[in-house]
This record gives sequence, C-alpha cells and structure tokens, in this order.
Amino acid sequence: MAKRKYEMKTERSSKMAVEQMQQLSDMRLAPYMQLATGLIGKARHAGGNMFRHQMDTLAILIDYGYIDSVLLKASIVHDTVEDIPNFDRDLIITADEEGQQVLDVVLEVTRRDDEDKKQFLRRILDTGTQRAKILKCADRISNMISLGYVTDPKFIERYCDETEFFLLPMALEIDFNMYQELINLIMTRRRYLEDGGYFCQVEKKSTPPKDK
Repeated sequence: MAKRKYEMKTERSSKMAVEQMQQLSDMRLAPYMQLATGLIGKARHAGGNMFRHQMDTLAILIDYGYIDSVLLKASIVHDTVEDIPNFDRDLIITADEEGQQVLDVVLEVTRRDDEDKKQFLRRILDTGTQRAKILKCADRISNMISLGYVTDPKFIERYCDETEFFLLPMALEIDFNMYQELINLIMTRRRYLEDGGYFCQVEKKSTPPKDK
C-alpha cells in the first residue's frame, strides 16, 4: 500500500482555543481582503459574487481549525489571479512578509492556460502541497454548498462527479472531517437530482428505441 504523503487530520475542535485566537489576532489579513475586493463585481453561478466566496472559504478553514497564516491569507485571494483580468501578482508578494509564500499557494490552486478542469484537479491531487490540497478542499466545500442554489442539473451532476473523483481522495489524504462533509454534500446534491427525476430522464434519452 502506498504511504500517504501527509498525515491525515482527524480531530476537530468545537471551539477556538485562546492560543489560536491570539494567532488569528496577530495576522495581517486586511491587505489581502483589500486585494480580494477586486472580485466583488465577479458574479457566481449560484448567486452572490467571488469576493464573498473568498470570505466563505476563509471561514471554512477556520471552522476546521486551520490557523496557518499563509493558508488563510491564500484563501482570501485564491481566485484573484484567475478571475481578475490582468491582475498584478506583485500585489500579493508585497502585501506583507509572507506574500511570496501566499502567491505560491494561490498559483497551485489556479488553473493554468494549458489545463482543462480535470487536468487542473489531477495536478493538485497528484503533486499539490498540503496547503494547496487543504485550500482546494475548503474551496470545494464552499462551492458544493452553493450548488444547492443552482438549478442546472447537468452542471450539478458534473460538479458532483468531479468532487467524487478528485476531491474525495484529496480530502481523505489531508482531513477526514472535510472528507465526510464532501461525501454528505455529494449525497444531498445527487438526491436533489434523483427527486427531480433527472436520472430517469437521462436514462430514457440514452436507451435506444425498441424495434417494432
């Protein structure tokens, strides 16, 4: 059996410890939040905008007990390079003394010009750093929750399939609680499709007509 690259996290505290609260208080998150406001005008498929999604991803990481300053800062700006036209990457580098490390994580979770979606997710799964995988799992949890407001069944099915094939093994490698939440989100979204008769319609279309 292949040895895991990282030790999977299994514990999850029900509240923030005083030490963690102090660590969070000492972080300079505001410069990154300011950069992320450039995403306010970027609408999301499920409603809202991409700035809110950055904040949601940050909250999910804190909820799971991650108080790594580079990881949290990267979560705040993780879509800036990809979704803000002509974004100046030096703005992240010069945000503070951790800027270069933050940009490195952001670039890991940024889709490259020569990648399709599956190649992008496969790259993170196969070669991503621990921070990149944790960030991508938190990002996908946010997206899967937002999927509850999407009414396009084909989009929902594709997104669930992507999550099952790429994000579940990623989460299983780094955080068992994230893995469990992603499984539950996949189940509820697929149940929505099933209750709406989507799979019956797909099966009917794919079944060849009987010879008369």
